[in-house]
Formats: sequence, C-alpha cells, structure tokens
Amino acid sequence: MFNKNLIPIKIFCNKIKKTLFTNLINTIVSIFIILIISLVCLNTFKWLIFNANWKVVTSNLPLYAFGSFPSNQQWRPATWIISLLSLSIVTLFGPDWKFVRKNLLLAWISTIPLGLYLLYGGLGLTPVMSRHWGGLTLTILLTACSSLLSLPFGIVLALCRQSSLPLIQKISSIYIDVMRAIPLIAVLFFGQLLIPLFLPIGIEIDRVWRAIFAFTLFVSAYIAEDVRGGLQAIPNTQIEAATSLGLNQYQVTKFVLIPQALRIALPALTNQSIGLFQNTSLMAILGLVELLGIGRSILANPEFIGQYIEVYIWLACVYWLFCTIMAVLARHLEQRMRINKENF
Repeated sequence: MFNKNLIPIKIFCNKIKKTLFTNLINTIVSIFIILIISLVCLNTFKWLIFNANWKVVTSNLPLYAFGSFPSNQQWRPATWIISLLSLSIVTLFGPDWKFVRKNLLLAWISTIPLGLYLLYGGLGLTPVMSRHWGGLTLTILLTACSSLLSLPFGIVLALCRQSSLPLIQKISSIYIDVMRAIPLIAVLFFGQLLIPLFLPIGIEIDRVWRAIFAFTLFVSAYIAEDVRGGLQAIPNTQIEAATSLGLNQYQVTKFVLIPQALRIALPALTNQSIGLFQNTSLMAILGLVELLGIGRSILANPEFIGQYIEVYIWLACVYWLFCTIMAVLARHLEQRMRINKENF
C-alpha cells in the first residue's frame, strides 16, 4: 500500500538530485565536497571529545562567570544572571496573560537596577568595588546599561536630525557623522583615558561607567540612523490623519511616529545590540576583565599555557549562546508587534 508520508521525502531527494547530481562533473564535485566536509566534521568531533583538555574551562567556570568577585558573595551575580535567563524563558514560553504582557517591559527594565544593587552592594549587602567585577557578569552589565542609555539618546538624535530647526538638525547630523567615522576602540580610549582629565578635581567616575558612557556615545549614533530610517518609512498620510484628529506635534511623535519607527527598525536595532555585546570584548585591551579578558588572564596562568583553542572555542560558544538568545527574543518581540498590528 502506498504511503503518503514518503511523498515529501521523495520530493526532497529529487531536489537534491537535480541540484547536486545533474551531470558527471557536478556529481564528482559534490561527492568531493561532501567527503571533505565529513572528514573535517569527524576530525573536529574526535578532537573535541578525545584530545581536547577541557580542564582549562571546567576548573575556571566561576572565574568565567563572575571574574574576581568575592567567592562568598558570588551568589549575587549568579542571582542576577539566573533572573535574566528566567525572564527570557517567561518572555518566550510564558502564559499569554494580560498582566504578564503589561508588566514584561517593566520587568526587563528593572533587571538593570537589580543588577547594579546586587553587584555594588549596600542596603544590607557587602559593598564590592567595580574593579572586582568581571567575566560574563561584566559583559552583560556593559551591554544592558549601554543599550538602555543609547536607545532613548538615539531616538532623540533621530528626531533632531528630522527637525525643521536648522541649528538642531546640523548639530545632530555632525554628531552622528563624526561618531560613525571614528573607530570604536578610539572612543573607548577616550572614555577610559581622557574623560578623567575633563572632570573637576575630586570627582571620579569608575572605569565601568566610563566604558558604558563611551559605548552609549558610539552606539547611539548608529541607533539614530536606524530609527531615522524607520521614521522615513512612515507615510505622510499617517501624520496627516493624526493631525486631523486633533493631535499636536508631541502627541503625533509619541503615539504615531516613534512606535511605528521602532517596529520598522527592530531588526536593525537587534543587530546593534548583538554587535554591542560582541564589542564589549574590546574592553580586554583597556584593562577591564570581561569575558574575553578572563580568557586571556587564564591563558597567562603557567598551568594552562598553550591551551588557546579550548579557551577560544568555549568563549565562542558562550558568545554564540547569548547572541542567539538576544536574536530569538527580538524575533519573538517582532512577531508580537506584528500580531498586535494586525489585530489593531
């Protein structure tokens, strides 16, 4: 008896046959490439399982996660990271209740003051200086704080660049163009080395906040261009309709322009967030021991000298995992916004 479930398999096999094995030359080339890929995958799998020495990773997991945070207080950054992962799970797979959807954004924003409280201490917790922060905790903190500050700053810059006032438009345009023309490492050097020179005597900003300030200045210029692209994609009929309903310029911007521009620019904003997470690795050059800096400090240990491949494969997997989580969350948000738009 003919099995209908085999039809998709046969269609797939026919497509492969037509694509890879149309003639003798294509067949030989396809078999050769498949053989090379198979050998590479087999040797890589063999090395990962039998030859690699993963002690450099397993014996330093707390260091990768928390840096030199005091060992008796490491439950604090661990609690913060677990809360972020739990909130990600709730966002993706949680119940679609009105209460949950209404307070989800507030919950995400509240994770940043929660993280700062747990890391800095005070109010019942032992204070910990920022020089003891490091590893994955510091990477996430730099990304979260910089993203939170650069988004509203970028929106303001985009609106200023669209302004009808020539002076405001010119100043914002110059700022955006200058920031996009300067390498990020130069901005980070400015934040770490030159900002203290411009501060009055007696006022000090620790290195973590200098890094956040530098990232914010840099990323906001790119966010401004992404948001400006979203603003330009909104048809003028939307503005005319809002004006005819009696909305003033502020209301049109708040309720019509910004929500639609952010929805249009969401894929580009996601790229900026992922790029920011990856670019925090540049802080290893400037002395902040974030995730990559921890890896370099471990490799300087005589016990683990020469185990570069294991360390960098592990770091690549960690970066891949968290960048994938960010991409999945953004895709989920994009789908929710599309559904809300269709329902509206």
